[in-house]
Amino acid sequence: MRKVLIALPATALLLIVCFFTGSASANSSEKISGISASRAADSIHSIIEANRTIYSEVIVERLAVAISLKATENWKNEDTLPLPAQFLALSSHMIKEKGLDINYRLTSLWPINDSNKPKSKFELSALKKVLKDPSKTQTTVTSLNGNKIFTAVYPDLAVTKACVTCHNNHPKSPKRDFKLGDVMGGIVINFPIDNMGKSGKDPLIAPEVVADYLHAVLESDRTVYSKYVVNRLQSKNIAYASEHWWEENALLLPVQFLLNASDLIIEKQLGFDFKLISLWPINNHNGAANEFERKGLDSVTRNPVRPFIGVSKLGGKKYFQALYPDFAVSTACVSCHNAHPKSPKKDFKLNDVMGGVVLTIPVE
Repeated sequence: MRKVLIALPATALLLIVCFFTGSASANSSEKISGISASRAADSIHSIIEANRTIYSEVIVERLAVAISLKATENWKNEDTLPLPAQFLALSSHMIKEKGLDINYRLTSLWPINDSNKPKSKFELSALKKVLKDPSKTQTTVTSLNGNKIFTAVYPDLAVTKACVTCHNNHPKSPKRDFKLGDVMGGIVINFPIDNMGKSGKDPLIAPEVVADYLHAVLESDRTVYSKYVVNRLQSKNIAYASEHWWEENALLLPVQFLLNASDLIIEKQLGFDFKLISLWPINNHNGAANEFERKGLDSVTRNPVRPFIGVSKLGGKKYFQALYPDFAVSTACVSCHNAHPKSPKKDFKLNDVMGGVVLTIPVE
């Protein structure tokens, strides 16, 4: 993984020349179809996987070597880092507390905790299939209380030594011979669907709904990182966050944690990407690149309740865009911007709108 991964995405550069129709509501003058449930799930999973990879490799593994900061199951009492599996669970729980329909969790054929057992025949069958062939995602559509639910199961790989060591040494673990890269279980993602003119196992979902799901995962992961890693460890003088995290053996700033994930997602070539922009950027690359972004930043700064949305065209393809307010979620965010010599605004407070998160999603 590169030391700093904050280059402006190629898609974003191309979209600068496109025509946009922006609105602060879900209505747009451009007629667009939906996004397939399977592609929506793939996009959600890509964010979960990217953030987990960054947390596992750049935080857990690097700091274990650099400053002997361990990740342990009892992290709250031991002044250590949460395990990567716990990071995912904290993020999922945070989304549930907000009342969003999307849900994701870990499951396994060999769970340490019984609550992580497969919850249906489909999940049991899917786990066995991804164990044999991790390249094939397992999906289904079921009914619950009169609602249709789309479910996807992805392989959960042993991404760090901490994962392997924990499971192989845990007294409640039914399997103790995991190796790095092994399939340890699955990541289950489910969300409700309503058919938008496409039936079967892969119906279409409204793009604004998919954008809300993607943003919810991004925001939840960054909030978990800010609250349970950065703020907590800084308050205990165990570790600190720095713009120059690599050279200083420090934690990434929350904004860097978010931006690093963008590079990993682009590499998967799913067609969607995201970036951070601001009316007061420290780096000029993070300023508004077009009229849509300028109007969007102005809109969410004045009214940070709903995203500013629009539709772009490029090479005969349509892209749905949503710009969400970017809040100062950590004292580290505020301190960095207020003290940075290149910052054009130096009076940010915690929870202020510092800019926006732009999601760009291809639509069918």
